[in-house]
Amino acid sequence: MPPPPRGLTPHPRRPADPGASAERLRSAGGPVLRFAPSPNGRLHLGHAYSALLNAQFAIRLGGLCRLRIEDIDPARSKPDFIDGIVSDLAWLGLSYPEPVRRQSRYMDAYRTALDGLVGRGLAYPCFCSRGQIRARIASAGEFPCDPDGVPLYPGTCRHESPVSVADRLARGDPHTWRLDMAAALRGAGSTLGYVAFDEAGERWIAADPGRWGDTVIARRDVPTSYHLAVVHDDAAEGITHVVRGRDLEAATDLHVLLQALLGLPTPRYHHHPLLHDAEGEKLSKSRGSQSLADLRQAGQTPGDIRARLGFA
Repeated sequence: MPPPPRGLTPHPRRPADPGASAERLRSAGGPVLRFAPSPNGRLHLGHAYSALLNAQFAIRLGGLCRLRIEDIDPARSKPDFIDGIVSDLAWLGLSYPEPVRRQSRYMDAYRTALDGLVGRGLAYPCFCSRGQIRARIASAGEFPCDPDGVPLYPGTCRHESPVSVADRLARGDPHTWRLDMAAALRGAGSTLGYVAFDEAGERWIAADPGRWGDTVIARRDVPTSYHLAVVHDDAAEGITHVVRGRDLEAATDLHVLLQALLGLPTPRYHHHPLLHDAEGEKLSKSRGSQSLADLRQAGQTPGDIRARLGFA
């Protein structure tokens, strides 16, 4: 892995069937990676680092890297940002096979996956508002949190009667769809984990999805979530190796569970360090971190960016 970029600092782990994993790679024609940004802002240096690292691993592994546009959020995904992603990556000297997958075009596929989980009793509708959830948690005093620090859902709607659920759905009451974690863990029926890889080799990581509780996997207006869509798409595109930021390392436990429930293969995973600005804050579109377009306008070249990120 390249050293931490100058002026930026990184954010401070036995396969179940290695033979099957190897066969999967052979049948797919070789390793396949993907860079999958969301079009809710312009790319910044953190995105450039991840895109270049994916490309580097693809070369080292003798495979290819795909581009995926993760635009399941209609309120935040903008066509101009998609154009900006394509432009920025081309400017960096990166190219990808066509067609480029856009998640917004596959809502029916995500709905089918969701319906399968609901039909097996592994997901249920939740009619609680955020305010109601906060109030219930507050009344309980101390409450366990998920790996992101968010209090676990208390399971209020998990026990609602089928008649009441049917009535509320028929009325169109606002709701999300939550994974019934206890039922899901029983349904997975085996030890869960994944192969982590880096330059030093591979190692087996045991997964603990239960720490996410009854997490949201879809909404009424969007029949998916990041978690459901990403495991579906990784399988649909034949992704064998996932290289992404360390902020998603804990979520991999949940992804491994969904893969087991949906009968999907589990890729190998590498979670790279995140990049921070001079104030020690993680680079983020929501914080207005300097974009590649800004750097480009200021006279930076692709070579400058590559050198700064350790890819000279």
